[in-house]
Amino acid sequence: MRKYRELIAWQVALAKQFYLLTEPLPKEEIFGLKSQMRRSAVAIPSNLAEGAGRSTKKYFAQFVTIVRSSLNELETQYLLSIDLGFIKSD
Repeated sequence: MRKYRELIAWQVALAKQFYLLTEPLPKEEIFGLKSQMRRSAVAIPSNLAEGAGRSTKKYFAQFVTIVRSSLNELETQYLLSIDLGFIKSD
């Protein structure tokens, strides 16, 4: 349906940045926030790509909704990581 690599949202997806950002998190967070943030960050471009491959705009819109949910989830995890002192806000 679409060339997902041309979608600006896919191009600026923060998966790589969040992998690097979460690297210094405490070892005990490897299966907690670190893993969850990485999965959320990877879900964003992945769902855009999957939605773009669907046959109708309606299906694509469903995946965009999932992407929005993943963004909200990632933002919540990011803010919690700041509040816990795992990540600096700057």
